[in-house]
Amino acid sequence: MNFETIGKNIRHFRSQMGLSQAEVAEFLAVTREHISYYETGRRNIPVGALEKLTELFGVELADLLAEDLAEASVTTAFAFRADAKEQEDLEVMASFQKIVRNYLKLHRLQEEG
Repeated sequence: MNFETIGKNIRHFRSQMGLSQAEVAEFLAVTREHISYYETGRRNIPVGALEKLTELFGVELADLLAEDLAEASVTTAFAFRADAKEQEDLEVMASFQKIVRNYLKLHRLQEEG
């Protein structure tokens, strides 16, 4: 697992949502420094943290691991900046994004079947 690539992707999705390192750190219950270490590839990212980030960003785990974001199969249900910066708001956004991703997966399976 290439931690620099994962870190670059975390930074990309965090920036795309307009979130600070401190806000993501609070969401993951880690320090801001941890997020900085994750984004620079200097620290191993626990699987649980990766799973929570996929929910927050509305992406698949494969998107966080992708070597080239241009080729990633990002299935973000909607692109928006996280203007609501409260911790509770981030939790609600993550839950909603997870619901939408699951719906899209089910819809895709139904079309294939």
